[in-house]
Amino acid sequence: MKIMSFAIAAGLAVASFTTTASAADITGAGATFPFPVYSKWAEAYKKETGNGMNYQSIGSGGGIKQIQAKTVDFGATDAPMKGEDLEKNGLLQFPTVMGAVVPVVNIQGIQPGQIKLTGQVLADIFQGKILKWNDPKIAQLNAGVNLPNANITPVYRSDSSGTTSVFTTYLSQVSSAWKSELGAGTTVNWPVGQGGKGNEGVAATVKQVPNSIGYVEYAYAKQNNIPHTLIQNQAGKYPQPEMKSFQAAAANANWTSAPGFGISLTNQPGDDAWPITNPTFILVYKTAEKPEQTAEVLKFFDWSFKNGDKLASDLDYVPLPDNVVEQIRATWAKEIKTSAGQPVYKM
Repeated sequence: MKIMSFAIAAGLAVASFTTTASAADITGAGATFPFPVYSKWAEAYKKETGNGMNYQSIGSGGGIKQIQAKTVDFGATDAPMKGEDLEKNGLLQFPTVMGAVVPVVNIQGIQPGQIKLTGQVLADIFQGKILKWNDPKIAQLNAGVNLPNANITPVYRSDSSGTTSVFTTYLSQVSSAWKSELGAGTTVNWPVGQGGKGNEGVAATVKQVPNSIGYVEYAYAKQNNIPHTLIQNQAGKYPQPEMKSFQAAAANANWTSAPGFGISLTNQPGDDAWPITNPTFILVYKTAEKPEQTAEVLKFFDWSFKNGDKLASDLDYVPLPDNVVEQIRATWAKEIKTSAGQPVYKM
């Protein structure tokens, strides 16, 4: 699957910045999860401002590597970096939106939301412990659904992936066997199935392989018309993946409980909570070697926070609460500086 990217203009001064350089192209790379909303934001930003932005949708692991190598102006990851790693690398991390991971299937005659799975059954499928769609453990959850006597093909991310980190974090929370045998991470030793690169690659593979199941960010399921399954949440309910259930999962989030706002929203309480919800994050250097470029990055996301909520909601991402956005801006003002110690962003 080829790398997804967009070359879009970026850069209106929507806040006060130390540098007043002329319009400059900015570059970013990383998570495929937020690619649809970053693309829409950048398209709208171009129409209003006219500056250039290029983002490569290569996976969270690649985004972290590229920002560490200083080959891009910002990195993007769904799996938040830990506080000690942020400190060691001199990086600042902040969230942009929240979204959700959904299981997607390719089963003849099955419609979106028609199949119900528990977290344990989902883990057993991806561990190769449940091999056929008409297995009794699936059948008892889906009375009246015509499940085929067909082998299941799990489809997973072949690249280092924040989406995988979110998905396997959830599976580790609901399955002790998964936690002890495979665990959570941007890559795991998948025992069965076949891989696809990026959310794009998993979506494409599921569409091509009959009786397969994969996991993607919800926008990819919706845009590609791939049926999703329902998942039993912590309250024992089966909510639809939609704005209401994503917001419910984030309702009690304590954003200051982890360095770099790096919280997890998987397996949250609440009748309406979608169980695999997560924020996605941006990485920039605290000491800006190229302050003009860093200023342009912050201008883009500042504009997006002010003007991009509807574009995000239209794609079923959840905008950040206003108080969290204000915390992010305060963090920019306090911690991102030029090599001379001057703030790059001013409130």
